[in-house]
Amino acid sequence: MGAAVAACAVSAGARVLWCPAGRSAATVRRAEQAGLELVAELSELLRQAEVVLSLCPPAAAEDVAREVAEHRFAGVFVEGNAISPERAERIAGLVGHSARAVVDGAVIGSPPVGGKTTRLFLSGPADATSLVARIFADTSVLTPVLGEEIGQASGLKVAYSTYQKASRVLAALAYALGQHHGVGQALLDVADARQGSYLVETDYISKTASRAWRWAPELEEAADTLRAAGLPDEVMRAVAGTLRYWTDAKDNGGISVEDALETLRGSVR
Repeated sequence: MGAAVAACAVSAGARVLWCPAGRSAATVRRAEQAGLELVAELSELLRQAEVVLSLCPPAAAEDVAREVAEHRFAGVFVEGNAISPERAERIAGLVGHSARAVVDGAVIGSPPVGGKTTRLFLSGPADATSLVARIFADTSVLTPVLGEEIGQASGLKVAYSTYQKASRVLAALAYALGQHHGVGQALLDVADARQGSYLVETDYISKTASRAWRWAPELEEAADTLRAAGLPDEVMRAVAGTLRYWTDAKDNGGISVEDALETLRGSVR
């Protein structure tokens, strides 16, 4: 996602910097393909940059922000990760001591490649959100602005993930249960009669499994956000726990539907 979003900024004429320190060979290839400009030292990158866009796994969001803050970055910091509004506010406080402005961001959609578009929802000071929007003008990254409050964009992302990602996990469990009782196809036939049911998209089970390593932390964020809002969080905790059975699928180079379901079956043996 990060490389694809950065490539859109490059296509709009922005100079996009990246730092290779501690990054993998695969990341280097993606950065080169996206047309990003290498800067060897993070301190120098932050000195040159007007805007920093943080897109990383949720667990690393505060570490990234803390490192940026330690270098006293003075530009606009966009916290674009799938984290709770409370964490977004903490990060804004952390980076805001030196940054000109902090923008709360939320990416919803597939990576903007192959004709696909994605939306980078924004909330924060109007001049800062306008700057970010200009960077992606006329590209496949759309930048709707929700308001000026930190927490609005992250709140939208968590609310959406609560439904979308949990529904994918529930569909996998339902299909596995149907198979167990020898009625998997009958279940799909019933679901197919209802327009838009995730149950019939069995191929997506393998995608869900391969993304579990980052979806599980996102749904823990969703559970934290539900609790903060005075709402029950048990369902999201359970869904996150189910996703963790698939954590190793990240390194499998693609897991089949049957292997993904077998992993779930094996989890209770």
